[in-house]
Amino acid sequence: MNIYGWIILIALLLEFSLSVISDLYNLSALKKELPAEFEGVYDEERYARSQEYTRVKTRFGFITGTFDLLLLLIFWFMGGFNMLDQWLSTFGFDPLVTGLAFIGTLIIAKTIISLPFSIYSTFVIEERFGFNKTTPGTFVADLFKGLALSLIIGVPLLAGILWFFMYAGELAWLYAWGAVTLFTLIMQYVAPTWIMPLFNKFTPLEEGELREAIESYTDKVNFPLAGLFVMDGSKRSSKSNAFFTGFGKNKRIALFDTLIENHTTSELVAVLAHEIGHYKKKHIIKNMVISIIHTGVLFFLLSLFLDFKPLFDAFYMEEISVYAGLIFFGLLYTPVEMILSVVMQIFSRKHEFEADEFAARTTKSKEDMISTLKKLSKDNLSNLTPHPLYVFLNYSHPPVIQRIRAIRSINI
Repeated sequence: MNIYGWIILIALLLEFSLSVISDLYNLSALKKELPAEFEGVYDEERYARSQEYTRVKTRFGFITGTFDLLLLLIFWFMGGFNMLDQWLSTFGFDPLVTGLAFIGTLIIAKTIISLPFSIYSTFVIEERFGFNKTTPGTFVADLFKGLALSLIIGVPLLAGILWFFMYAGELAWLYAWGAVTLFTLIMQYVAPTWIMPLFNKFTPLEEGELREAIESYTDKVNFPLAGLFVMDGSKRSSKSNAFFTGFGKNKRIALFDTLIENHTTSELVAVLAHEIGHYKKKHIIKNMVISIIHTGVLFFLLSLFLDFKPLFDAFYMEEISVYAGLIFFGLLYTPVEMILSVVMQIFSRKHEFEADEFAARTTKSKEDMISTLKKLSKDNLSNLTPHPLYVFLNYSHPPVIQRIRAIRSINI
């Protein structure tokens, strides 16, 4: 194995080790005493259950992470990538078709191998803690819908990227970047109206006290509400959430039916205000711009390594190909991706603080947002005392206690 193989191996082991260390620290940070902020929200049994949920999810994550790493290393060092490439080459397909088959085979194999873990997580762990509402029929339907979308959307996009790098010359990375950027922007308009409804039912929020309160608020903050929907989140889980999606006339806010069921009108307005805060603070646009720039850099670096023989030698490949280079560069890029992920998590946590502040200021109420966060933590069995290292590496949202403290410090 050459230097590039060692770089990738060390990066994979480092990423895994950091994950394990942060998990262990996170478990050690679990405290028997309920934080004073949550007295009267959690009872002793509920708090103990939230900690057990964290322990079970962590242990399961360690098992799946270890399995995935070992599977990759065994496949790598047994020359699996080369054997797959040589086998597909015997069919005499066009290089583009061979590339799609190569990547598709790896994805399908990984999906099938991971399926038992997904089933166990949904029907054993989530069921044990009272979250699972997914039926076997829904689970299977989701799998086939995801496969269909991959064939209809994913395959043409991947084919386009491979074609550019195979035949478009030195500026292939630029063309691929432009194509992916265009695709991303189109999906912002298409996903809310065509794709998401394939998995969930979105019903316009009916007339009544809640809708009147929300419309009064959106008028006050000058937010033209194109769509306010209730999503049947209870179809799969009892957990609660809300989200903002889309752009322009196609933007919409979706509230889980479980969220509406468990919260007061003023609390739901606070949740919606938080989501609108992301829009008003331009977080969605900022994240998209960063993502587009990141994709451009990624494609440029990819163009430098696609025919780099030492990288293929590291994976025992007999032939150099664009499609295999795409996979190998992804593994070589692991250390950079790990660092970028941490940076993006930092920005995401900052955005959550800003959206919380926007909600508190525009609703003129700190307590509504605070009570909402407390209820969501209780209903979702959130870890109330995560370790700082675990937060640094994994959290896109600040720990709930930090959010509450920040909200309390706001001068309205």
